[in-house]
Amino acid sequence: MTVRRILSIGHPTLRVRAGEVTRHDISRPAIQELVDDLIDTMRHANGSGIAANQIGEPVRIMVMEVDDNPRYPYKPPFPLLVAINPEYEILDDRTVIINEGCLSVPLRGELERHVNVRVRYTDRQGTDHERVLRGLTAGTWQHECDHLDGVLVVDRIDPRTLSTWEEFDRYHRDSFVERITRFAAEVGS
Repeated sequence: MTVRRILSIGHPTLRVRAGEVTRHDISRPAIQELVDDLIDTMRHANGSGIAANQIGEPVRIMVMEVDDNPRYPYKPPFPLLVAINPEYEILDDRTVIINEGCLSVPLRGELERHVNVRVRYTDRQGTDHERVLRGLTAGTWQHECDHLDGVLVVDRIDPRTLSTWEEFDRYHRDSFVERITRFAAEVGS
């Protein structure tokens, strides 16, 4: 298990658009080890996703997973997904306001995410995939793609809603969890 240091807001690598991974490079040991490091680091930090540039590697790779996550108990379960060169297409105008956090930013706040997206990516075996993601899972996908484009959550958050994790837990968590749990049940993810 290799847990890497997660870069914090202010580090220049977080503001660089990550480069594409060639199909030939996917099977290389360095890329496979990077995928393993991303998984280990995400799980160790109780994240629901992490992008490669968050651990200092500016390549278009991200991982996502939700499985009894104490940091995000309101997120529906989602099996481990490794996405190389991920992208998405917005399917409709439906959006939701999410109070979102980030492993690289010690703040939370409200922002708008699209509810329904079609995603495309290549997995770590080099197989291409296309599927529809909905709800909070779609929001996590958009968050990680933002990272790969050099965009941080603070660029999208309504600044009037910013809070530390501690103050979110104290003043905002209960009402947000109640609202977002109803939403997740409604959309099924």
